[in-house]
Amino acid sequence: MVDETILIIDFGSQVTQLIARRVREAGVYSEIVPFQKAEEGLARLKPKGVILSGGPASVTDPGSPRAPEELFRMGLPILGIC
Repeated sequence: MVDETILIIDFGSQVTQLIARRVREAGVYSEIVPFQKAEEGLARLKPKGVILSGGPASVTDPGSPRAPEELFRMGLPILGIC
């Protein structure tokens, strides 16, 4: 496992791959996981930070996808891109 890892949680954005490429071009290892597997990715990778890559659903829509609550208690830097 790489010491400096950024986890990108994909909520269906069309630019998720571009985000990952830019992070990697900056010399930082990153992995993309779908939002349904975010908890698994957090546990497996133990990232130094997280990028939330938005999607077509509004956060106000009933049943819209959400980041796991534990993410916000981990003390990690979080960047949300919509």
